[in-house]
Amino acid sequence: MMRSLYSAISGLKAHQTKMDVIGNNIANVNTTGFKRSSVTFATALSQTIQGASTPNSSGSPAVGGTNPIQVGLGTSIGATNKIMTQGSNQTTGNPLDMMIQGAGFFVLDYGGQTVYTRSGAFSTDGEGNLVDPATGAYVMDESGTGKINIPAGSTYSIDSTGAVTIVDGTATPPTTTTKYIGIAISANPAGMTSLGNNYYAASNNSDSSSGTPTDPTVYGGTSNSYPKGTSLVTGALEMSNVDLSQEMTDMITAQRGFQANSRVITVSDTLLQELIDLKRS
Repeated sequence: MMRSLYSAISGLKAHQTKMDVIGNNIANVNTTGFKRSSVTFATALSQTIQGASTPNSSGSPAVGGTNPIQVGLGTSIGATNKIMTQGSNQTTGNPLDMMIQGAGFFVLDYGGQTVYTRSGAFSTDGEGNLVDPATGAYVMDESGTGKINIPAGSTYSIDSTGAVTIVDGTATPPTTTTKYIGIAISANPAGMTSLGNNYYAASNNSDSSSGTPTDPTVYGGTSNSYPKGTSLVTGALEMSNVDLSQEMTDMITAQRGFQANSRVITVSDTLLQELIDLKRS
């Protein structure tokens, strides 16, 4: 009887966490480049009341085997998984808004730290550097370490291969330079660590060597072009991949699971009350 109380408590905690994840998904339904998460449950330890026995068909008497008698002790959070499916395309018309079609992340330098993002809402700063205007993080080129600078008075174009062609009309004669926007490909993007501001960092289970997190491989340029299936779309942004109908359904199941576990606690308490009342009678 007491086991049922503690099992139900574990169920309440697990469903609270599920609701926390659902709430975060819904809160970010309009966050550029956001990737939703899902929760999976796992069984907790079981208490073994009686172990399994081995069949003995040649014994005297001959007996068959018996299964173990075990009582489960509740549930726990098995994992919170990032769902890295492609978000929808929102056309903005801004030439510095970019969207990655396919796998990959933009590479940014955020105060000396290399971070990765799917949000491509970029602009230029006062020095002409391509940045994330929300934080001032620099957008990196194909080397993963160089900035992309568009001098004032220049004209530029960005194609699907990430080539930024810059024509400096202030020079005589005009000069043309080409830089490439770097795109990093992670071995396990769902394993990256979320940092906030739409940023991710490498973890032990996204890209690692000998147990140490390493940076994903950066692609771009003529000698190291984007992998097949990955391209750049300009004048558009990738929206959140949150599906509200899915989230609302998950919310209902989480609510019903929470209610059911609450009911188990109520019934277990009633049974305990019956035992207490036996003394009074």
